[in-house]
Amino acid sequence: MTTATQPPPPSHPLLRLRLAPHSGMPRPIDGAWWPRSYDLLAELPRLLAGVPRAWGHITSATVNGATWAAAPGRMLVSNQVVRLHRTLTASAAHTIVLLAPGQGRWDLVVVPPDTTEEAAEQLMAAAAGGQA
Repeated sequence: MTTATQPPPPSHPLLRLRLAPHSGMPRPIDGAWWPRSYDLLAELPRLLAGVPRAWGHITSATVNGATWAAAPGRMLVSNQVVRLHRTLTASAAHTIVLLAPGQGRWDLVVVPPDTTEEAAEQLMAAAAGGQA
């Protein structure tokens, strides 16, 4: 008798991030991120591990305070302190802003975790193409 077994799930789920092509012109949106939850302590380290190295060390992240679960004012990510800011402004309802001193600012659309795959793909493609 043989037993079919399922492979174990990956220990580090794939990062669902789509970035706009790099250009010399500033953009209002730099891409889109589709986290698996609104737990910033779990999701932010995955995001920061997946952003381009050219972005430098991200020292600050700003998210919508009404959307994300409560988090401390800072956290340690890869032995670096990242300050966490929460805002309630309407313009930040579905974005995360990442800052790296001397490198720049990156604004990403946050696709809600419970979005269907089809809808998320459309939102991410639009954001990466500059149509969000």
